[in-house]
Amino acid sequence: MAGPTTAERQQKKSGPPRPQRTRRLRLPRSRTVIIVSVLAVLFGTGAVWALYGSQWLRLEDVKTSGTRVLTPEEVREAADAPVGEPLISVDTDAIEDRLRSKLPRIDSVDVVRSWPHGIGLKVTERKPVLLIEKGGKFVEVDAEGVRFATVGRAPGGVPKLELRVDRDSAAASLRRFGTDRLLREAVRVAGDLPEAVARDTRNIKVRSYDSISLELKGGRTVDWGSGEKGRSKATTLTALMKAAPKARHFDVSVPTAPASSGS
Repeated sequence: MAGPTTAERQQKKSGPPRPQRTRRLRLPRSRTVIIVSVLAVLFGTGAVWALYGSQWLRLEDVKTSGTRVLTPEEVREAADAPVGEPLISVDTDAIEDRLRSKLPRIDSVDVVRSWPHGIGLKVTERKPVLLIEKGGKFVEVDAEGVRFATVGRAPGGVPKLELRVDRDSAAASLRRFGTDRLLREAVRVAGDLPEAVARDTRNIKVRSYDSISLELKGGRTVDWGSGEKGRSKATTLTALMKAAPKARHFDVSVPTAPASSGS
C-alpha cells in the first residue's frame, strides 16, 4: 500500500488549522464620551440662544398678500404682530384669531414664518353675492349667508335684496321659514346665477319661499321660484336667453317647462 503523501505528513506535523481570531470593537474611551457630550450641550445651548436670545432671528418685517378691499396697513394693524420678539416664539394662531375677530371681511388667513426676520399674512377676503340696504348703507352678504361688512357705496355687479313678503303668504312663510331662512334662500339663488346673469342682476325679490324673482338690466325680469334646483334653473335660463334674446320676461320656476314672453 502507498504511504501517506507529503501534504498529509505536513498536516500531521502542523496539527489542525487554527481558528481565525475575530477583532473586537473597542468602546470609546471615557474621555471621548465626555468631549462628545460637552460639544452636544454647547451646540444645543448655542441653538437655543440663537433662536431666543440673539438679535439675528427676531421679527422685523410683516408682509401681506391677497387683499382686495382691505389695505395691507389695516391687516398689519389688526394682526398686531410682536415686532422685535424672537421669530420662533411668535404665536401664529393668536395672530390668525385677531385678524378674524377684528376684520370680518377676512374669510381665511394663513400666517407663515419667513426666516430669518419675517411673517407673511396670506389673506382671502369674503366676496359679496348680495346686498341688504339699511339706513342708506349696504350690508354685504357672502355665499354662506354671512353678513361681514357695511359699506356706504354699493359695489358694482352685486344684486340688492328686496324682502317684501306678500300679505297673503307672509304669515305662512314667516312662521315656517323665518326672515333668516328667506335671506339664505336669496343668497342661494344669487350663488346659482350664471355669471353673465349675475352681472346684469339689479335686485333679487323675495315674496315667499316659493316666489323669488330677479330684476335685470334693461327692465328684464326672471321668475325663479324657490331656491331649489338652482343649477338646473341656471342652465335653463342661459339656454332660454339665447333662444329668445329680445324677450323681456323669463320663467324658469319649473326648469323642465320654461317660458319667455315680451320683445
